[in-house]
Amino acid sequence: MDRSLGLLVVIGGVFVIVIGLLIYSGGLGWFGRLPGDIRYESGNVRVYVPIVSMLLVSLALTLLFNVLRRFF
Repeated sequence: MDRSLGLLVVIGGVFVIVIGLLIYSGGLGWFGRLPGDIRYESGNVRVYVPIVSMLLVSLALTLLFNVLRRFF
């Protein structure tokens, strides 16, 4: 149990580092600007609802957790 938990933490850390590097380099500039993401700006009011972006995040996390669950 301890060894598999450690491996899971290492994999999670690598995943966070890769995502951080993509954000820092601008590789995820398209994220949040997909068709279906709602943006409204008027004067001092800004409303942003990233519907499609969050659906993609949900799909990716679901696939990732299903793959990890099969291995552990």
